Amino acid sequence: MYQKSVLTNGIRVVSEAIPYVKSVTLGIWIGTGSRSEQENNHGISHFIEHLLFKGTATRSAKDIAEIVDEVGGQLNAFTAKEYTCYYIKVLDTHIHLAMDILSDMLINSRFDAEDIAREREVVLEEVKMYEDSPDELVHDIHLDCNWSGHSLGRNILGTVESINSFDRSLVLEYYHDFYTPDNMVVAAAGNLSHDALVELTNRFLGHLAGKKAAVHHQIPLLTPVRTFQAKETEQVNLCLGTISVAQNAPEIYPVHILNNILGGGISSRLFQSIREERGLAYSVYSYQTNYSDAGLFTVYAGTRPTNTAQVIELILATIGELKKDGITAKELTRAKEQIKGSLLLGLESSSSRMSRIGKMEITLGKYVTLDEVVEKIEKVTIANISDMAAALFRSATFCFTALGPVDEKVLPADITF
Repeated sequence: MYQKSVLTNGIRVVSEAIPYVKSVTLGIWIGTGSRSEQENNHGISHFIEHLLFKGTATRSAKDIAEIVDEVGGQLNAFTAKEYTCYYIKVLDTHIHLAMDILSDMLINSRFDAEDIAREREVVLEEVKMYEDSPDELVHDIHLDCNWSGHSLGRNILGTVESINSFDRSLVLEYYHDFYTPDNMVVAAAGNLSHDALVELTNRFLGHLAGKKAAVHHQIPLLTPVRTFQAKETEQVNLCLGTISVAQNAPEIYPVHILNNILGGGISSRLFQSIREERGLAYSVYSYQTNYSDAGLFTVYAGTRPTNTAQVIELILATIGELKKDGITAKELTRAKEQIKGSLLLGLESSSSRMSRIGKMEITLGKYVTLDEVVEKIEKVTIANISDMAAALFRSATFCFTALGPVDEKVLPADITF
């Protein structure tokens, strides 16, 4: 039920028809995020996302909110490191209204100086709120230290200094550089007609012109460091990491399974060993950070300062055991079923399906069917997992970050996997 068209101005239109639902989720994706920023405009992608909700030439921010509420719709947006998305979910009878609202926000926002000044304060509060969440902050510190000097390592919100420097001219410059038709994807899923969606997109956005500014992305080089940042907290929040693969790499499927077995769920080795068997942490897990040309594999745990050294030793021992002895056939089967189940259960709404096809188009430029994904997951073998564990878990690429009342004494003198 997936279809794709390209307008004459370069806008890509992708859709997935779900005839048994009564909703449509419409998203407009822009191929820019914090990775495209420079030091002087760090955080501006996220800032512009906020500004697009502040009103247009014909609608105030309140007007937009009331119009969406009147039809029971849900309007939102998010900024990532390589893309930004604005989306709205409505009943299928209101898709015209959805496109009207989103396109108006996208191309007619005022970027008023007073709105910029007001929203600057809102985003600064968001930064302060984030800094008061050490279990979230530690992940950005980890990226920033180990992808040092690269835009992928910087957080999405920006800094107090960079946000305070934003003015209307800087906002408009970045907006005109990246909010161009050749850098835009319209994605929709639900009870819809693809041809009608193309016609609607052409009516509201077909007149747009311009080309995206040239950006030369460099692949981030992992510079493994061990970082200790003091903070008065009840827990120590820590990340242990290593290099991983890009999101379009063939090895992504073995790495997903490896992650699932190590720390991807409540049956994972780390969760069972550290939380269930010893009660040393409430939250412990592993995850993947995968971008178009780079990746990082991370284990996170939050624990009391007195337990930190033991938790680190257990994480290293668990990784070492997995690397040395491999996994069992039962673990492989369970991980495959978990991943397939999560994937399929996560696509039961028009919102999740819109997000899937929009993200694939804006990042990969292609559509990967669910059958293809399942087939590639099924082909992963125990040997594949062993190969990935050997490739990823190496002392030379070990990186570590701790946030809280702790110092370097918690780390073993000799770290080997």
